[in-house]
Amino acid sequence: MTTDESPLIVRIQDSCAILIMNRPEAMNALSGALRRRLIAALADLDHDDAVRVVILTGAGKAFTAGLDLKELAGSGTDVSANVDAENVVAAIERFSKPLIAAVNGVAVTGGVEIILACDIILASEAASFADTHVRVGLTPGWGLSQRLSRLIGVHRAKELSFTARRFSAREAEAWGLVNHVHPAGDLMPEALALARSIAQWSPDAVRAMKAIIDRGLAMPLGQALAMEAATASRENARVAMSASVLPGRTA
Repeated sequence: MTTDESPLIVRIQDSCAILIMNRPEAMNALSGALRRRLIAALADLDHDDAVRVVILTGAGKAFTAGLDLKELAGSGTDVSANVDAENVVAAIERFSKPLIAAVNGVAVTGGVEIILACDIILASEAASFADTHVRVGLTPGWGLSQRLSRLIGVHRAKELSFTARRFSAREAEAWGLVNHVHPAGDLMPEALALARSIAQWSPDAVRAMKAIIDRGLAMPLGQALAMEAATASRENARVAMSASVLPGRTA
């Protein structure tokens, strides 16, 4: 548990952990301290057997406005020197449990990169998104240029990245970026309900499902299908059906 003064609040509810980026006065901009706290929290929660699902959200009116540009400007060095060693998206990619992004407000640039790395994305009706790399003259380094086009299509991704325009939660849902859009007051209850629906199943089975999906996405389809077949042959040989399937149910 952390205090409300921390840049990252960690709350445990049943088998779910809620991570709240807590710099509302700065639209939860990703300062070095916040990035370090988030990376450390994900590592700790990955080894906490009591936690099966994690929800990531923001305090106040923003999810996150991305990197803290004021902090970077005052650092006296280049952007890569500041962020490469504190790569939040790399920490999310290493995280083996389901991670739900509950996008409560604006998600800008680095914020979009973060949600693209999450497993499931829920958004408030008040949420909006923008990729402003071209506006500030930066190159994406946390996966946005590759993930966004694969998710919503190359032409839509280019439109959004070339224009830096803000787009709504409903647009994001229609394009397949967001799983579901909820009224603002329902966002966290819906995220917790979804987390509980995942947490009811074997954590090993859920982790294995996440791993095989993510591994396959990085491969050509033929190679991914072969990987799935080999993994199923190896792992399913260890499963006794009498122990894994409840009476009266099918897989």
